[in-house]
Amino acid sequence: MHDLERYLNVRSAYGASVGPEGTVAFLMNTTGTPQVWTLDEPGEWPEQRTFYDERVTFCSFSPERCELAFGMDDGGDEFTQLFRLDLASGEVTPLTDMPDAIHYWGGWSHGGDRIAFAANRRDESVFDVHVQGREERGDEAELVHEGDGWLALAGWSPDDDRLLVTEHASSFDTDLYVLHLDSGDLERVTPHDGDVRYNSPSWGPDGDAIYCCTDRESNTLRLERLALDTLDFELVESGGQWNVDGVALDDETGHLAYSRNVDGYTELTVGELTGETTYETRPTPDLPDGTAGGVSFGPDGEALALSASSRTSNTNVHRVTLETGETEQWTCASTAGIPRSSFRDPELIHYESFDGREIPAYFTLPEGATDGESADNDGDGNGVSVVVDIHGGPESQRRPSFSGLTQYFLSRGYAVFEPNVRGSTGYGKAYTHLDDVEKRLDSVKDLRAAVEWLGARPEVDPDRVVAKGGSYGGFMILSALTEYPDLWAAGVDSVGIANFVTFLENTGAWRQDHREAEYGSLDDDRDLLESISPLNDADRIEAPLFVLHGANDPRVPVGEAEQIAEEVESQGVPVEKLVFEDEGHGISKLENRIEAYTAVIDFLDRHV
Repeated sequence: MHDLERYLNVRSAYGASVGPEGTVAFLMNTTGTPQVWTLDEPGEWPEQRTFYDERVTFCSFSPERCELAFGMDDGGDEFTQLFRLDLASGEVTPLTDMPDAIHYWGGWSHGGDRIAFAANRRDESVFDVHVQGREERGDEAELVHEGDGWLALAGWSPDDDRLLVTEHASSFDTDLYVLHLDSGDLERVTPHDGDVRYNSPSWGPDGDAIYCCTDRESNTLRLERLALDTLDFELVESGGQWNVDGVALDDETGHLAYSRNVDGYTELTVGELTGETTYETRPTPDLPDGTAGGVSFGPDGEALALSASSRTSNTNVHRVTLETGETEQWTCASTAGIPRSSFRDPELIHYESFDGREIPAYFTLPEGATDGESADNDGDGNGVSVVVDIHGGPESQRRPSFSGLTQYFLSRGYAVFEPNVRGSTGYGKAYTHLDDVEKRLDSVKDLRAAVEWLGARPEVDPDRVVAKGGSYGGFMILSALTEYPDLWAAGVDSVGIANFVTFLENTGAWRQDHREAEYGSLDDDRDLLESISPLNDADRIEAPLFVLHGANDPRVPVGEAEQIAEEVESQGVPVEKLVFEDEGHGISKLENRIEAYTAVIDFLDRHV
């Protein structure tokens, strides 16, 4: 059996961008933090292009020059700064130099001479739109629009005279705008009518339309075309009962790729527009049976790069030729010498919750776990321990992508159970609203039902079930420990919410309104927020608790970890707390991940 460090050393290559000469740039974490690497041909040894201790968050090739833009924050604080890298010389030029502001990348102009970004430089609670020349730096960007909310950019129009702008009121309430650069006018092009999503917007080939995934007249996301002259929508593709959750369109050739999220698995379709709402499909790419995304078209639009992974295949960059569907894996991110054949695939199951609703989940058993006796990993013949691993969000979904930590748990004889409780995305907007505000604890009831389902399995020891989760998943496990204390042998809370009032009071100013739309308002719902906060019922926690956090977390401030750890420990319950001074919302650096999860595993070995 390989040790934890080997599993955490399994590499990922993702975030691909194709340059004007066909070179593929991507992020890979070989050094312990994601850095920019490039490849000219599939399977070659890649060339490392950036050499920082901090993580690079994205890379984007210029459409005309052998240079790329990339972003980087400091210690996980999410105050991303932008840089330009000349591949020939290796020279890095800072494009921004305002470490107290967040900069959201908005893309290169088609001529490659300008960039756009959204930033909260003027007011930390709102984002403005800026345009900047490729050789300008620091504070030389032109402020082209002052925002009054959370704005992001989705690219330049084909003739570079407009920008596509997205405004996020909440995760399920967005609007699209067109910013006219010559006049500075911001034109709203979507009707603001309740909670509607307009995701993954792309310019049409002539700049006269926008293609996006929207649930404006459906329970699920559909691919639709928005005509800019009439502001009328037309359906391009319905995903049926599943979301069309992403679209990429090459605005010069009309080539497109869109994905359906089928119970968490990606079904990718590639093709070419033959009319405004019609297209001709191309052969289906041969990708791992898991998840795929991050599409980047090549310079002539005839090929695309994307990243793909599955539970048994770590994340790598693939190149797809549209005409033939030929698919090549370009990167060979290392599995750290662990045989791919040893990685375990989950079973997709559905279990019944308190109200009869079927809850989807991934259930993975360790090797040899076929009955209670053979599954035993504790020598008592009572079956295996189980880690119930809960995703964050809550507007998110656990999907079957690769996780080295999950595979390590399995190699140690733990089973892993990953539910998509009510409130998760991927199953229609009605499902996502089943945990809103006063219904928040209904999702925690889904965890109780999960443990009941597990208890009926002969392979499982129902007395050794662990609750593990991060961010909103951290709240879920803390709430589960307080609501149903007798179900759990231990809990692992990573960057989780302990008290919704203090969380909302202290989260980043740009996030507060956004989060209140999901959780409830400090002004109107304070009593409810207090009633559902695990901190206020911490005296009910009986299971040993491990608390993990980053000191620079702008989303869930570290005070959430400090107060829950202090309160639970005061009750005489075993508590361990580990805070990293150079991390933010999650533990991203390899050396920190090794330290953190070595401590978690030791903790579970002692208590479970």
